[in-house]
Amino acid sequence: MKVSRSRIVTRGLSNCCPNCGKHSLFKAGSLFEMNDRCPRCNFVFVASQNDGFHFRAISLNFGVTITAVLIPILTLAWTGHLDATRAEFISIAGVLLLPFLLYRATCSWSLMNYFLFFPAELPANRAAAEGEPDNPSPHGAP
Repeated sequence: MKVSRSRIVTRGLSNCCPNCGKHSLFKAGSLFEMNDRCPRCNFVFVASQNDGFHFRAISLNFGVTITAVLIPILTLAWTGHLDATRAEFISIAGVLLLPFLLYRATCSWSLMNYFLFFPAELPANRAAAEGEPDNPSPHGAP
């Protein structure tokens, strides 16, 4: 395999293309707009609206928000270390702010998680397995 699982994780944690490693997931100068494909290797990040990518990204974002904000705040309020009014205020602020801060990361993590389990789906790995030059297909993403 040309792109190993450890390289997939590294690329996913650094918001890079899972196929070639270039920092190309998001459009330059934009915080929330993803590129349709990688400008370097032409790898398609999101093949269609029905591929589950956005559902995976939203689920990851929700899980991290619950784990990082709500569980600790509710635990502190329940044990008496934080009064209910402050707990509500901090929870609302955290639940509204954290998903925006994690948007780029969870989009990258979504791709990383998929290709971590299915590394042979990456065009670079398919080309290496078939002995062909690195020529990604137009529908590389799940």
